[in-house]
Amino acid sequence: MPSPAARRAPPAAAVTHVALLRGINVGGKNLLPMTELAALFEAAGCAGVRTFIQSGNVLLAAPAAVARRLPERIGSLIEERHGLRVPVVLRTAAELRRVAAGHPLSQAGADPRFLHVAFLAAAPDRAAVARLDPARSPPDAFAVVGRDVYLSLPNGAGRTRLTNDYLDRTLGTTSTLRNWNTVRKLAEIVGG
Repeated sequence: MPSPAARRAPPAAAVTHVALLRGINVGGKNLLPMTELAALFEAAGCAGVRTFIQSGNVLLAAPAAVARRLPERIGSLIEERHGLRVPVVLRTAAELRRVAAGHPLSQAGADPRFLHVAFLAAAPDRAAVARLDPARSPPDAFAVVGRDVYLSLPNGAGRTRLTNDYLDRTLGTTSTLRNWNTVRKLAEIVGG
C-alpha cells in the first residue's frame, strides 16, 4: 500500500526529480531498506515518492525550494537515523531524459552493459576536466558533458580505475555511477 505522501498529489509547483544515492544496498554494505529511504524523502517534503531497484534511485516531486536543499537534507537524515554517510545527487526529469537521449561513447552494436554515467553534484570547471587522465584505465574511455561523465568500461565497472573516488578528487565534486540500462529505465519511468 502506498504511503500517504505517495498517494497525495504533488503541489502544482512541484517538479519531478530523480535522486541518485551512492553506495547504499550494494554488496551487503550500507543497507538501507527502500521503504525507509522513501519515508525520509517524504519527511523532507517530497510527494509521489517511489524507489527503483535496491541501489538508491528515488523518483519524487518537489517544489524548487525543497529540491534546492534536498541532497544535503537527505544526506543529513540518513546519517542521523541510520549512521551512514551517503552522497545524494539530484536531477530533474528533464535533465535525466537529456542524459538518456544518447551516450556519446556508444558505437553501433555496442553492448550497453559496458556503458555508464557518473552523475556529478556540480559541473566541474575546464581545468578540473583537463586533469582527467584519458590513459588512466585503458581501454576505458570517458566524455564529460556538463554535470555528467559518460563512461565506456569494456572490462566492467568493477575493474576500472575511473572510480567515484578518482572522479570526486579530480573534478572537485561528488559523483554517483549508474549503468546505461538503469539510466534509460529511469528516464522511461519519468516520461522519457
